[in-house]
Parts: sequence; C-alpha cells; structure tokens
Amino acid sequence: MSEEKNKKKILVVNGPNLNLLGLREPGIYGSATLDEGMKALEERFPQVDFAFFQSNIEGELVDVIQQYGFTADGIVLNAGAYTHTSVAIHDAIKAIRTPVVEVHLSNIYSRETFRHTSLITSACIGIIGGFGMDSYRLAVEALLNR
Repeated sequence: MSEEKNKKKILVVNGPNLNLLGLREPGIYGSATLDEGMKALEERFPQVDFAFFQSNIEGELVDVIQQYGFTADGIVLNAGAYTHTSVAIHDAIKAIRTPVVEVHLSNIYSRETFRHTSLITSACIGIIGGFGMDSYRLAVEALLNR
C-alpha cells in the first residue's frame, strides 16, 4: 500500500470573514492570513491530506460538511459568527459520521457576551479556542490522536 493511501483526510472549514485574516482586527485575530495558516498546517502535518474551504455563505458551509462528512477522517470547523447563530450547521454536523472539532482563534468566552453561546459545540467532539492559528494545529492533533 502506498504512503498516499495511508494519509488521513482532514477537511478544514472556515466561515464568514475569515478570508480577511491578516487585515481584520489583528489585535484579536493575529497578523497571519488564512492562506498562511493553512499552509503552515500542511507543512506541519505532511501525513495528512488536507482539503480547505472558506465561505461567507452558511449554506455552502452546510454543503461542504455534508460532502465530506461520510468520507473524511475528521473536520476542523471554524464557523466564525455562524457558531452563535446556525442551527443548520449544528444539524449538518449531527447528520454526518465524521468527527468535527470546533475551533476559534480567540477565546470566545473572554469577548462579548453574545459570543459565549455556541450552537454547534454540542454536535462536535470538542472545542479549541484562544490560541490563534495554533488552535487549528491542536484540533488536527486531537483528530489524529483519536
């Protein structure tokens, strides 16, 4: 069996406004762009076959979760603001077999009170937040160690 066939498949999904990382509120979200963060994941985990997806549209996030939710080994999900509002994303996670780790760059519990509620946490296997781009690394490690 080739090494390529043994690679774990992990989807990294990023929601609204994460395409503006590096420009958007660097004091909260850091100075790295989304592309830089995802490239760092690929370099850190050569044993993983990553797929990356970003959208500002809720339905597109649901579609990609459903698309990979029965074939990927794991999903890392930063739903952005939809974390706090989307029953549809919660239901998509509940409908699939693939384990999902919820990720946040910032500590949502140290921010505005409306960010303290996540509608997706109960559908995920865990939540990692507050470590900037390192939150993604920690999520991938959690999936690989399952």
